[in-house]
Amino acid sequence: MALSISDQFNHLPVLDNFDAISAFDFVPDVIWIFNLDRHGFWWGNRPALEFWGLDSVQALVDKDLSADTEGARKRTEQTFYKAAAQGMTVDPWTTYPNGKPKTLLMRHKAVLLGPEKHRGIIAFISEQVDLGEQPEHLIFSEAIRYTSVAVTSFNMAGTPMFENPAAAELYGFVSAQDNDASVFVRRFHDVQEGLELLEKGRKHQDGQSEHLMVTSKGVRRHVVDLRTSRHPLTGDYLLLVSEYDVTELHNAIQQAEKAKARLDKLAHYDALTGLPSLRLCRDRMAQVIAQAQREGSSAAIMFVDLDGFKSVNDSFGHDAGDQVLVESAKRLVRQIRAVDTVGRIGGDEFIILMSGIKSAKDVEVVASKIIAVMNEPFLIVDMNGKEQEVSIGVSVGISLLEEGALNKDAEALLREADHAMYTVKRSGKRGYRFAS
Repeated sequence: MALSISDQFNHLPVLDNFDAISAFDFVPDVIWIFNLDRHGFWWGNRPALEFWGLDSVQALVDKDLSADTEGARKRTEQTFYKAAAQGMTVDPWTTYPNGKPKTLLMRHKAVLLGPEKHRGIIAFISEQVDLGEQPEHLIFSEAIRYTSVAVTSFNMAGTPMFENPAAAELYGFVSAQDNDASVFVRRFHDVQEGLELLEKGRKHQDGQSEHLMVTSKGVRRHVVDLRTSRHPLTGDYLLLVSEYDVTELHNAIQQAEKAKARLDKLAHYDALTGLPSLRLCRDRMAQVIAQAQREGSSAAIMFVDLDGFKSVNDSFGHDAGDQVLVESAKRLVRQIRAVDTVGRIGGDEFIILMSGIKSAKDVEVVASKIIAVMNEPFLIVDMNGKEQEVSIGVSVGISLLEEGALNKDAEALLREADHAMYTVKRSGKRGYRFAS
């Protein structure tokens, strides 16, 4: 069951009505209360009305804030959560009374407002920051606060000194716990990686690296940019860490690589049987020929064509034909050595590549085994779901690449084996023949 706002923040003070804050009217500092759930002012004291150039609290409540950017809205919400966790926040804020920017040092206290217990923050303006002649400081500060890049400044112990809203949203508003791991290290999914990067920072070894980080969005892949800087007031060394989420990019690259691998497999392997396709077989034929020429050895190519396969398709359907092709591939593979190749080059046609042949007798032994095993019945399931036995055979044509006659190329050998296979077909099928 989801917790209500009041359940999540029941430790916060509740302002039921304006009586509890009436004393704020006598405080000279600017104080206003903002309602996050309505994104509007809830109340302001007299100095707050003067600050905004208004004459009544109602005018403040009715103030049009529709021009606020999404970033401004998110930052206000993040300030509430930070104040709820830490008790009080102190941050420079830029406001726009009468449309002109003012940068102020503001304290924020998280509260719950009214009977609805809306989320609210009490803003205390205790000091106005005068940027004077350097407005670029204001621009830089605003850029850091509203960028989607997570930016955190750590001391050399790994304790955060500053974090922008993007970092706070990812990691929450935490302080160092009573253990050996600093906040810096605890952000890393691999603690050892965090320790190593922290040590690099202490040695002033700036750099950029990719890590899995434990965030409020789950484990994400970030590019972590580590830079050594100095505290502008104390001069102490600090670690400036910027994090860029590359999870989607990384996943997209992985998916593209997997898709490429699938396409490569489709291009090189038969989808039905898983055997090498004609394209891959051509490459392997070239390798077999090159090996034979290099070593002065012999090789053979068998062209294997199923006999009676068309009648299986006609009688029992193409699904039954596919079952025969898959089983044929398995039977052929079982008859050869691991170093040899069985490929499907189309329809009911297969080729077998054999390297390191000592004599034609070796090839005849394999051809005889193939013919015998392919003459055995095939068990298939017909279109009605019934098991049936079907019988087919094979015609095998063989082309030898023998020692002393190694000038043939792959196409010539394949053509010779094909012609020899058709000779077997014409002479009665279910046999083998060497190319003449």
